[in-house]
Amino acid sequence: MSEHISSSAPEGEDTNGSVPVESVLYGPALEGLERYSSITDVLYKAVERFGAKPAFTCMGKTLSFNELERLSASFAAWLTHETDLEPGDRVAIQLPNVLQFPVAVFGALRAGMVVVNTNPLYTEREMAHQFKDAGAKAIVILANMAAKLEKVLEKTDIRHVLVTELADLHDAPKRWVINAAVKYVKKMVPTYSLPSSTPFRQALRKGSTLSQQDAPRGLDDLAALQYTGGTTGKPKGAMLTHRNLVANMVQARTAIGGNIKEGEELVIAPLPVYHIYTFTVNCLFLVDTGNHSLLIPNPRDLDGFVKALKGLSFSGFIGLNTLFNALCNRDDFKQLDFSSLHLTISGGMALTSAAAKRWHDVTGCPVAEGYGLTETSPIVTFNPSEAIQLGSIGKPVAGTSVKVVDPEGNDAALGEPGELCVKGPQVMKGYWQRDDETRQAVKDGWFATGDIAVLQDDGYVRIVDRKKDMILVSGFNVYPNEIEDVVAAHPDVLESAAVGIPDDDSGEAIKLYVVAKGDGLDAETLRRWCKKELAGYKVPKHVVFRDELPKTNVGKVLRRQLRDEDDKAADATGNRDA
Repeated sequence: MSEHISSSAPEGEDTNGSVPVESVLYGPALEGLERYSSITDVLYKAVERFGAKPAFTCMGKTLSFNELERLSASFAAWLTHETDLEPGDRVAIQLPNVLQFPVAVFGALRAGMVVVNTNPLYTEREMAHQFKDAGAKAIVILANMAAKLEKVLEKTDIRHVLVTELADLHDAPKRWVINAAVKYVKKMVPTYSLPSSTPFRQALRKGSTLSQQDAPRGLDDLAALQYTGGTTGKPKGAMLTHRNLVANMVQARTAIGGNIKEGEELVIAPLPVYHIYTFTVNCLFLVDTGNHSLLIPNPRDLDGFVKALKGLSFSGFIGLNTLFNALCNRDDFKQLDFSSLHLTISGGMALTSAAAKRWHDVTGCPVAEGYGLTETSPIVTFNPSEAIQLGSIGKPVAGTSVKVVDPEGNDAALGEPGELCVKGPQVMKGYWQRDDETRQAVKDGWFATGDIAVLQDDGYVRIVDRKKDMILVSGFNVYPNEIEDVVAAHPDVLESAAVGIPDDDSGEAIKLYVVAKGDGLDAETLRRWCKKELAGYKVPKHVVFRDELPKTNVGKVLRRQLRDEDDKAADATGNRDA
C-alpha cells in the first residue's frame, strides 16, 4: 500500500455512525489515536494503569502486566547490547500461543526492531522463503521447530537464533516437568544442532543485568511484516506501521469496548497469536484495556482445550466458525460455566448462521462477526453487539471508508455487488519490497480487497463472493498457485488445479484435480508429496484424477468450472468425495 491514508467523509457529510453517503459507507470519527506515540507506548500506559493485574496465562502460569514489562525489557536489552542488530532490523518470531510470544514481541519492538510473525506449522521451504524475503537477522523459535530451522539457516540472513522450550517461563519444578514430558515422553522435539544459538531463558537472564533504554519509535515507523498471499497468492510481507496497528487497536476499542470492562475480563485466546486477527485483539486491544488473555497452545487438542477451561468463569472468547462447530459438538464443553460469557468475536473466516445459532444455544452468548485482512491490520468492519446482523460482516469501524467497484473500476451503487475497497488509518504502508504489487493493490488511496461485497442501505456490509480463487481453510489463506506449483514438481504429474469446496469442519477444504502421466500415481502418494513442502492446512483433502482439465481457448484452467461441477455432483450424490 501507499503511506498512511486517513479516512473521513467529504466536508459537510454526517459521520456520526456508519451511514451511507452516496455509494460509500463511512465509519464514525476516529478518536484517541493521538494518545499513543507507538505500540510500546501502549504497553507503558497499560503497566501504569493495570500493573499487578494478570495480562497473559498459559498452562497454569500467569504473567502480570508488570512482569510482561520486566521480561520484555530484559529481552530488549539483550537484543540491544548482546547483538549487532540495529533499530529497523527484522526479528522473526516463530512461536505458538505461549507466554514467550508477547514477551518476544514487546521486547523486539522496544529494541526498535520489526517483528516478522511466522507460522510454526510452516515447512522448511516456507520458512526459508519468508526469512529470506524479510531479510530477518534474528529469530525466536520453539525448540519443536528448531530441526527445520537447522536445515534452512544457511539459506537465510539470520545471524542470531534464540531457542525456547514450551514451559520456559514457568517456575521450577513445573517448568522441568513440562519441558521433559514434551521432549522425552511425547517426543515432540526432533533432534537438532544449532551450536551458536542462545537459549531464550539465558538471554532474559543476561538482559536483566543490563540497562535498557528503549529505542525511540514513532507511529510512522515499521512495526511488523505480516506475511500474506494478498490478492495474488504470492507470499509477501504486508508492512504494518505502529500507526496502522495502534489505529486498529483504537478502532477495536470503539467497536467492541462498550461490551467490556477495563481490567476485569478473562478472554479465551485459542487462535494463533501470530495471526493478525488475534495479534491485534490479544496483544494490543486487550493489553490496552488491561484485560486478561488465556493462551491455548494447541486448540486442535480439544480434550486439553476444554480441560483448560474447566472451573474458569471466562467472559470473552475469540474464535472462528470451525472452532465454534467443534466445541459445540462436545458434551464436556456444554457443561462448562458460561454464566459470565458476554463477548464472543468471530473472524478469520465466514461465520455460518448455523454455527452462530449453535454457539448461542450452547453458551447463551451471541457471536459478533467482523471482517478484515492482513493488509488492514486487520479489522475493517464489525457487527455492533447491540445490533448483530447475522449474514453480514457489520459496519465500517471508526475512521474507515468502504465502497464497492464494478469490473470497470466505477463506483457501484448501494445494493449492487462489486469488489470491496477500503480506506483508513489501518491500511498497510505497502508490500515489502514489492512496489509494483503495492500500486496494483491501491487505486487512488483505496485498497482493493479481492472480495465481492454488497453495501446495504442500513450501513451493513455483506460479502457475497470472492474475486480471486483463494481458498480459506480454518481461517488461513491458501492459494491454488502455490499448491499447483508443488504438485507440478512431482515427476508423474502432467497438470493440476486446486479449488476450494465447502467443508463442515474447516469452512472450505482443498480439492485437487490431477492429470497424471501414467496409471501409477495415487492420491495418498500425492498427499505425502505435498506434506513435504506445504503446511498441513494446505495439503489437499480430496484428490481426483482426470484425463483432462477444462480450459479457456488460450489454455487457462477454469477453476470456477471445476467448482461448479463439484457443486452439481454434490447436489446429485450428497457426497463431495465422489
